[in-house]
Amino acid sequence: MPGHRGPAFIDGEIVCCLFQGSRVLIARDGGGMPQLPRLDARLSGLPLKTAQYLGRLDGRHCYGLQLPRGAEPPAGLETLGLRALILEGNDLVSALAGQAFQLLEWERTHRHCGACGAPTTSHAADRAVECADCRIVYYPRIAPVMMALVYRRGELLLTRKPNYAPGRYTVVAGFVEAGESLEQCLVREVKEEVGVDIRNPRYFGSQPWPFPNSLVVAFSAEWAGGEVLPDPDELEDARWFSINALPELPEPVHISRQLIDDTLARLRS
Repeated sequence: MPGHRGPAFIDGEIVCCLFQGSRVLIARDGGGMPQLPRLDARLSGLPLKTAQYLGRLDGRHCYGLQLPRGAEPPAGLETLGLRALILEGNDLVSALAGQAFQLLEWERTHRHCGACGAPTTSHAADRAVECADCRIVYYPRIAPVMMALVYRRGELLLTRKPNYAPGRYTVVAGFVEAGESLEQCLVREVKEEVGVDIRNPRYFGSQPWPFPNSLVVAFSAEWAGGEVLPDPDELEDARWFSINALPELPEPVHISRQLIDDTLARLRS
């Protein structure tokens, strides 16, 4: 259950998305799957007043918390990079950890007003901070990213960025610019990155992605013309692949892979 204001006092067990730097601390269940640690609120010694409240999970209050520098983490927990956690496949745990990570980073970078430098304070009603002097309100940042899988009969247009996993290809993606609609961004990003035109965009779905603060919005779209010309500043390669001879694709947890699988199912039906 969501929420952004926790109770003033908790007597009992809490659930923590606990970070040490950029790494999250996790427990393991009997099958080895990652779980969020459950700690006694009175005995843990964690500074909950500086935590981001995430709501209730299985009847327990849930917090995102950055361990103070030099603090010892609770015993028996494993540290894991957030990307590695996402790839382990516990969707609920990785979603909560991703949310907590973004909120804690927003809190860390908005302690002072960007306009006048005065300290900020918690907003009275929203999850936001407010400048004590000029009253500007700062909400957690969300950066929309457009993702496009271009297809034509029997083929998918896939791309590789430099330093991507060897042999692996994915779809076109890029950030929405100021004053731009999602549809305009879709057309522009495809044209800029691979040089082709598209038509008939089809919305697939969305996925929050905490690298950095992104909301990925995924579409498929038909090729409408043009030769593939990958942008050398963005891509290492871009080409058409037969749907029966595809390269290595992203892991199933990524919406890019889910978009590819959905489009393949439609093209093969």
